[in-house]
Amino acid sequence: MKRETLQTINDARRAGRAIVRAIDLESGDETLIDPARDTSPLGLAAAGAARADTSGPAQIEGRSWFLAVFNPPLDLVIVGAVHIAQPLVVMAREAGYDVRVIDPRTAFATPARFPGVVISHDWPDEALAKAPLGPRSAIVFLSHDPKIDDPGLIAALTSDCFYIGTLGSKKTQAARAARMKAAGFNDAALARIHGPVGLNIGAKSPAEIAVSILAEMTLVLRGERR
Repeated sequence: MKRETLQTINDARRAGRAIVRAIDLESGDETLIDPARDTSPLGLAAAGAARADTSGPAQIEGRSWFLAVFNPPLDLVIVGAVHIAQPLVVMAREAGYDVRVIDPRTAFATPARFPGVVISHDWPDEALAKAPLGPRSAIVFLSHDPKIDDPGLIAALTSDCFYIGTLGSKKTQAARAARMKAAGFNDAALARIHGPVGLNIGAKSPAEIAVSILAEMTLVLRGERR
C-alpha cells in the first residue's frame, strides 16, 4: 500500500467516513473510492461492499478487482433511557455498534441501568452538537416526551445518519410529523423517519421491541430484504 493511500484511509477513518481501496488484480494498480459519492460501476460495487461491511473480489466491466472496505464503527444513539433501551443496548453491542444513551432525566440514565455505556445528560440537540451523527449512525427516540425527542429529531433530520426511528402510535407519529413540518421539514425529509419504530413482528415485551428495532436498522443499513 502506498504511503499516501494509507494517509488518505486514516484521514477518512478519523472523519468517520467510509472508504474503499480497489486493487486491479492484473496490474496491481490501486484507487480509493468514496462509496457515498462515486456512481461509476466500480463505485457502485464499492458502495455495495461498504454497505455489507464485506471486502472481497469483484468483476467490473471485464476487469478483476479486490475491494477492501474501511468503514468507521457503527454508531447507535438512543434518546430516552427507558426500559426498551436496556435490551437494545445489549443487542446493538453484539451487532457491532458503539452505543450512547442521551437523556437529561438523570434518574433514568444511570451507570447502574446502562453499565459501560456512554451516557449524556445533555438535551439531545446539545449532545448531538458535541458528538454529531454521521453516515454510519442510527438514532432511536424512545422517551415519549416531545420536549426531549423533538430537538434531537431536528438534529437527526439535518444529519446524514442512515436510520431514524421514533417510538409511538400512528397518532403520535402524525402529531410528530406535524411539528416537524412546522419546523420547516418537507415530506422527503419526514420519509426518513421510521415510525412506529421497528419491523412489525408482533413484538410485545421490551426485548422483543428491541429485536424489531435492531432488525429494521439492519434492513436499512444493508439495503435488501432476503
